[in-house]
Amino acid sequence: MAKNLTRHSFSNDEQAPSYWNEACSALSALHPTWALLIQAHNDRALRSRGAPYETLLRSLIGQQISVKAADAVWGRVVECLGGSLNSSTLLACSDEALRAAGLSRAKVTYARALSEFDQAGQLSLDALQALDDEACSRHLCQIKGIGPWTAQMFMMFCLRRPDIWPVDDLGVQKALSRQFLQGQPVGPQEALQFGETCRPWRTVAAWYLWRSLDPVVVDY
Repeated sequence: MAKNLTRHSFSNDEQAPSYWNEACSALSALHPTWALLIQAHNDRALRSRGAPYETLLRSLIGQQISVKAADAVWGRVVECLGGSLNSSTLLACSDEALRAAGLSRAKVTYARALSEFDQAGQLSLDALQALDDEACSRHLCQIKGIGPWTAQMFMMFCLRRPDIWPVDDLGVQKALSRQFLQGQPVGPQEALQFGETCRPWRTVAAWYLWRSLDPVVVDY
């Protein structure tokens, strides 16, 4: 049956990753809930901006705030930078201007650390793509303010790795509880155990769990 599926059987997004159709087919076969979620949210798939610095800066800004709030702050930061999304422009921007755009003191520090890392030539897309998941996470976690969650967002949204599973993500935990576990509490350990059933397509599973909570598409 899978051999007869067309490229966009599970998504109307022409920019879907090459593995999306296979992943959706496999998840749909696992449990009826996956099939329903995939059918309900077939308008978009995971996209990549192909821009490591922008993706990581967006992820830093989005830490510990809602998607709506992050979008608002991001818009003000872009305006603050004059639309020039690069590390040189951010480093030339004053702390006061970045704070006025909505960044906390800590996030200003993190954004500068990220920018300096980029200036040092450490965010080459080709070099990052050559690293395996664990090595890529270790490399990015050298940056002040970037931990495993942010590294996972990068590997999902920039590199579009197919099997990233952010067990500490509150959205993933909440959606798992609602969709599969009858409202029972879900923490990192429960999420980790559940994710084993979704290998090697855990990125796709996380995407549809997020979509089940909020129809607004998140792009980092």
